[in-house]
Amino acid sequence: MTRLLILGSANADHVMNLEHLPSAGQTLMSRGYRLEHGGKGANQAVAAARLSKDETRVDFICHLGRDAIGQAMAQAWQQDGIMPYGITYTDDQPTGTAMIFVADKGENIIGVSAGANATLTPEALEAHLELIEKADYLLVQLETPAVTVLDALKHAKKHGVTTILNPAPAMVIGKDLFRLVDVITPNETEAEAITGIEVTDEQSARMAAQMLHQFGPQTVIITLGKQGALLSTKDYCALIPGVQVKAVDTVAAGDTFNGALMVALGEGKSVEEAVAFAHRAAAISVTRAGAQRAIPYRHELADI
Repeated sequence: MTRLLILGSANADHVMNLEHLPSAGQTLMSRGYRLEHGGKGANQAVAAARLSKDETRVDFICHLGRDAIGQAMAQAWQQDGIMPYGITYTDDQPTGTAMIFVADKGENIIGVSAGANATLTPEALEAHLELIEKADYLLVQLETPAVTVLDALKHAKKHGVTTILNPAPAMVIGKDLFRLVDVITPNETEAEAITGIEVTDEQSARMAAQMLHQFGPQTVIITLGKQGALLSTKDYCALIPGVQVKAVDTVAAGDTFNGALMVALGEGKSVEEAVAFAHRAAAISVTRAGAQRAIPYRHELADI
């Protein structure tokens, strides 16, 4: 049995649909409002669970508030097949919250309040070290404390676990972390935040990828929206085109991509095949509104 582990955030997403994204000082009337289950870690865990085959186990290490939305999220995840053993409830903070504005063309801007995610400290992680030791792949992001992410990566590498870092949200982070990463998956903004290179096309993505390799990761995948993704390894560098669809909502696209990528790698697919698989899953997600409810199931990939 392949064991996939995600460590990361879980948020209640408050989503407003607008004609266009607001500029500074501008007030816009929303065309609709909804409450969604979100958070980068949770989205990626849901994607991994929905896209996995039956013989794959998916665990998720996260902190939730002891509130109604946290309990509802955990119940929904278990229905998708995520194991409950990494989920911890805290009385100190509410479940994390995100405020999301989505424009008619699918673009979005997001603000996040960490809430319970901030309580996932290195001390709290100690209760879940066995999950890391038994995993085949560990996928992390940056919506939980960076020091905890670093400790998780250290423990994973000590036990031979393949590590994947989705360096989102974009921020400047210590270079020590990158030496513990096998696969890194930034988008254009995140790649620029790390390397200082403005990524706008394939050529600039190649330059950023080479710098990222110098930091440590052997495999670099820079997602470029409609252009696809630049895949760079020791022996290979090419732009892998995405699947062209009409985008409705891009909120969970990157998370779907990352969860799908881990699934495909866990099934023994080549990294090129894994990126293509992830493109297909992400393409379906952007044709639907919402975060976790937009993430497809494995059988749906046959339709694209």
